[in-house]
Amino acid sequence: MRGWRIVAVCLASALAPVASCVELHAQPADEFSIELVDPQVLRVCADPRNLPYSNEAGEGFENKLAELFARKLGKSLAYSFYPGATGFIRNTLNAHRCDVVMGIPQGDDIVQGTNPYYRTAYALVVKKGSGLESVETLEDPRLKDKRIGIVAGTPPATNLALNALLPNVKSYPLVVDTRHDAPTSEMIADLEQGRIDVAILWGPIAGYFAKKSAVGLKIAPLVKEAQGPRLVYRIGMGVRHADQDWKRRLNALIAESKGEIDGILEAYGVPLLDENNALLKP
Repeated sequence: MRGWRIVAVCLASALAPVASCVELHAQPADEFSIELVDPQVLRVCADPRNLPYSNEAGEGFENKLAELFARKLGKSLAYSFYPGATGFIRNTLNAHRCDVVMGIPQGDDIVQGTNPYYRTAYALVVKKGSGLESVETLEDPRLKDKRIGIVAGTPPATNLALNALLPNVKSYPLVVDTRHDAPTSEMIADLEQGRIDVAILWGPIAGYFAKKSAVGLKIAPLVKEAQGPRLVYRIGMGVRHADQDWKRRLNALIAESKGEIDGILEAYGVPLLDENNALLKP
């Protein structure tokens, strides 16, 4: 599980005039070929076993976004699969095995980020009927004696410490080889089977598992924390630092495809937030 997945790309370019975006999108497929591995193919770097984001069967929401973009670009789609652990960017995008990574948090300078295509937050997940459905913040006193699952090293761990909740924590690893480990799936299984009372996960993961759970799970985006690090982030795509024209082309596609992008994300349960931290209605 890529560590940068769980943490946020400025909106300035998204404010470019619509006319210029349409003009950019209408340019020939080989217009920016000098920056691309293959100008006829949308080549995407992805983890082969990392739902809800991506897998080799094309079942993740980033797979669906890649299909959408390939169709709009008039290109075929190809992947460079690599486990989302240490060295992912170095061995894929920066090795010119592909041209874009579909999900990069704003501020992560390991790549050049596009404009964001969604905004979300870490979320608290509980079972329906647990009596905790109305908990919306880690400062809630009802959590004092609850068993809490957290991915080690993620920002909400600091909030748990600030609220003296660490004695109740069960920790799950952040950086793993997804060919062998699935800590977020294990956390949800622990929640469903009563081994923990609360799970704290990155919003897209929380929403995905809540949507498919057979026992009934409720999520609450953590947007009301009064202290600790930020838990809300904007997510965009990543390209090589030298690929300026390619980035602008992707920015144009993000701007003109917002409705379709939101529809894909909502279908996977991703909690989408507006600029006031309110949940967007599907």
